[in-house]
Amino acid sequence: MSVVRREDRGRPWLRCNRRAGLALGATAMLATIAAQPAARAQVPATLNGAPIQVTPYALEPGVPAITIPAGAPTTTPGDTGTGTGSGTSGTGTSGNALNTLLSQSWGAEAITEAEALGVNPTALAATWVVESGCQNVGSSSGSSATGAFQMQSAAYQEGLQTALAANPSLASQVVQGAAGMSDPATEAIAASGYLMQANTALTNGGISDPTVLDARAYYNFGPTAGVAIAAAAPSDLMSTYISSAAMAGNNISATETVGQWQASVSSKIGNAASQSVLS
Repeated sequence: MSVVRREDRGRPWLRCNRRAGLALGATAMLATIAAQPAARAQVPATLNGAPIQVTPYALEPGVPAITIPAGAPTTTPGDTGTGTGSGTSGTGTSGNALNTLLSQSWGAEAITEAEALGVNPTALAATWVVESGCQNVGSSSGSSATGAFQMQSAAYQEGLQTALAANPSLASQVVQGAAGMSDPATEAIAASGYLMQANTALTNGGISDPTVLDARAYYNFGPTAGVAIAAAAPSDLMSTYISSAAMAGNNISATETVGQWQASVSSKIGNAASQSVLS
C-alpha cells in the first residue's frame, strides 16, 4: 500500500517536480563530462640545463645566498693552503701550519695535549712543519731521529718525562716503548715537553718570553748551541756554534750567518716564528 507523507498530501505536483529535477541534473552532468577534453597520459621531458633554482623568500640567519649559474655545475670552495710537506718548505703562515695539523687524524689530539701542557699549539705545528714537512716519517740517512717530530731517542725520553711530570694525566694517552716514537700523538706529547725544556733554558739564558724561532735552535741543535744561537748576533757564523757534522746534516754552508739561518727558518713557518713558545 502506498504511503503518502502527511506534508505531501494534496501536493502531487511537488513529487513530480522532484523527479523531473533529478533527471535534468543527471542530463546536465553527462553533458558537462562529454564537453571536457580527453585526458592525456604524462609525457616525459628532458631537462635542459641546471634545475630551476628555488629562491627562498627569507634566508636562514647566518647562511649566505648561493647562486647556481645556469647550465654549469657548482662545487664548494676547496682548501687553498700552500704547504707542500717537503721538509724544506713550510706553510708560510702559522694559521696554515695549525690547520694542516688539524687536518690529520691525530692533529686535534696533539693540539689538546699541547694545550694541557701550556704549550702554544702553533709552536708544536711549526715544529712539525720544519722537522718532517708535515709527515710521519722514519729515520733519514745518517740520523736516528724518527717520527712526525723527528726526535732522537734521548730527546724523546726527556721530553716525555718533562710532559708527564707537568701533567700526569697524559700518561693514559702514551703508546709505550719504542713504538711511541712512531705514534704521532704520543710523540707530540714528547715534542711539547721538549719545547717546555727549551723555554725554560732560554729564559734562564736571559731571553725573555722565548719565541718559536728562539726555540728552533734548541730543538735542532741541543741545549748548549740552542741558547747560544738564540742570543747570538745576526752576523755571527753558524759554524761558531755547531759542528761541521751538524752543519752538513742541516745543509748549512760554512759562510751562513745566524741571521741567514733564522731567515730560512722564518720562511718555512711564517709568522709562527714570532709567537711565544708557551700559550
